[in-house]
Amino acid sequence: MKALLHRHRELCERAVDPLEIAVGLEAHGVTDRTAARYRHRDVFSLAEELHARVPHNTERPSPEPRPLPAPRVRAGWLLLTLLPGALGAATVTGLRLVQGTPRLLVALGGLLTVALATRAALCHSPLAGPPGTRARRTVSGARAGRTVPDARAERTTTIGTRVGALWTLWLLGYALLGDGLLHAVLTGGPDAPPTGAAEGTWPTATAPALALLLACAPAAWCAHLIAAGVHRGLTGSRTLRQFTAAVTPLLLGAYALFLAVLAALVALCGSALHQPAAYPQALTLGALLLPARLLTARHHRRGPARALGAAVLVEALALALPAAGRLPGCAFLAVPVQTLVDAGGEAAVPVLACGIAALALLRHAGRTLTRASAHAPTGAPE
Repeated sequence: MKALLHRHRELCERAVDPLEIAVGLEAHGVTDRTAARYRHRDVFSLAEELHARVPHNTERPSPEPRPLPAPRVRAGWLLLTLLPGALGAATVTGLRLVQGTPRLLVALGGLLTVALATRAALCHSPLAGPPGTRARRTVSGARAGRTVPDARAERTTTIGTRVGALWTLWLLGYALLGDGLLHAVLTGGPDAPPTGAAEGTWPTATAPALALLLACAPAAWCAHLIAAGVHRGLTGSRTLRQFTAAVTPLLLGAYALFLAVLAALVALCGSALHQPAAYPQALTLGALLLPARLLTARHHRRGPARALGAAVLVEALALALPAAGRLPGCAFLAVPVQTLVDAGGEAAVPVLACGIAALALLRHAGRTLTRASAHAPTGAPE
């Protein structure tokens, strides 16, 4: 116990209550199993003893505790989260009004502005995580309890974020063009680039893509609801188990609310554009992207990057194997994809890829985001 107290002395001296120590211990990898080795039933019980053992200087008044800032609704992020959907709708309208070379210019300009608006919405909204957080790694040195930023970990975090953004762009692009491209590949094409229309040799699924852009705003609202619930849990819970019990239904409720709103947006876009609604593709992709963003915003980037990368790999193989099957003696390569498409249509590929990845990531988010250390002001190590 003395060694543990010496290792975390700075944390214990700075904490204003046992819960803050428990959050810090959890962030450093101390679990209930670790606490059992010190003859305590859980991390909070261990934190209570550490808090009691820390010598307090009665001559100096202890600093007033600074509570975590409560998340507030701001007009700035409200407008930013509406911008991707508005620009996406403007781009779709422009594509329907023009023909020829201006159509290509409208498409390229629309893609660029939508990408920039989406990036701004993700960086300046509840989807960016709590304000002022920063992921830090700790290294052991000669003086126990002292923490320093690990530059290598920060570089790894940055790379992971960029890779996750690249995978997200691929998945959104596949939602727009993938099913049509797969159909063209399986039927001997494609013979021409996409025209942006739902009919033709390479149909474009505009409705689900537009619905996902419009869903940026409800996703930010769901993240805000989660952040508000986390703030209430951190200030009102006495133990880590109480915090987990309070946050778990909130997380699942926000997730279900987002999927319900996304389904309504898919129906609205399909009706307005006179295209198939494509519920399975849009809902499974939305179910994958929301927990990926929530985890990334709280400095847990490896899980989302792996889940998104697995979905991208499945979709890329679904396009590559039929094309490779055209080579002499390689027809067997196209058999798995052809069998899957015959059973469930072209939509079976993204539904299978994103659905399995979404289930795995939701399980990971349920274990991670219900821990108090995931929402600590200084972030938590992955």
